[in-house]
Amino acid sequence: MLSRTQKHFILKVFSLFSVVRGYNILIVVLAQYLASIYIFAPDLHFKEVLFDINLLILVLASSAVIASGYIINNFYDSEKDLINRPNKSMLDRLVSQNTKLSIYFTLNFLAVIFASYVSFRAVIFFALYIFAIWYYSHKLKKMPITGNLVSAILTVTPFFVIFIYYRNFELVVFMHALFLFMLVSMRELTKDLENIKGDFALNYRTIPVVYGEKISKYLLTGAVAVTIATSFILVFYFEIGRMYYFFYTSVILLIIYGLLLWKSNRKTHYLWLHNILKFIIVTGVFSIILIDINLVLNRL
Repeated sequence: MLSRTQKHFILKVFSLFSVVRGYNILIVVLAQYLASIYIFAPDLHFKEVLFDINLLILVLASSAVIASGYIINNFYDSEKDLINRPNKSMLDRLVSQNTKLSIYFTLNFLAVIFASYVSFRAVIFFALYIFAIWYYSHKLKKMPITGNLVSAILTVTPFFVIFIYYRNFELVVFMHALFLFMLVSMRELTKDLENIKGDFALNYRTIPVVYGEKISKYLLTGAVAVTIATSFILVFYFEIGRMYYFFYTSVILLIIYGLLLWKSNRKTHYLWLHNILKFIIVTGVFSIILIDINLVLNRL
């Protein structure tokens, strides 16, 4: 039997894992490696990418910054989360604000140390990334449109650093990036609709709060059209192997999303829409391997 102290410690570990969204970080790490193998550096040997120390360091630095970003975001949104996510908020509060801030600064310090192993430019990049996340959480998050765009950019930044590392400037890379950017932007706006009650109560000037739900739905419908168009461009104009299965499935899900969007008017409805987008994003990560299903076997 575990003692009360041990149980409390385990709860704190779960609380911290919840705060830093550990499951999201694991997905990002997997996505960075799969994107490196299949999209950013398809001409390199599988093992050459997998055992690249510099890539590992960049992934570790990205993970540390992402985790610290979730912490500072949680710090600034603690009051809003009490309204929008009371159960999760109670779990997150098992770790004190002082402890969260200490871990936040430690993770950022580690990220800079990791980056220094690669190059001074990597240090500058991650220092700017850390500042951008803090400034977004502190100020930009409460601004309509700007907050959504910056949030989407910060979300795809871990892939941008890998893109710069491999210097792959082929058009297919940009199309994949556009597809991901649109999905993330849609998810952010859908979350704003889902959390409109807390945002309104605490004067967060999000798009739904400032312009209303109807305008938000028009913007999301336009984003759906652009994302579907991007999917078809990737399928018909680029070599993506069997990943076309994923894009066709995504188109069907996006059409369903668009139809449900205009019938949604409650938090639970928007939560379902949010989960559709999250499912597409996570499935997309694992579907990268479909670009060449035999790639790993041929390189072993």
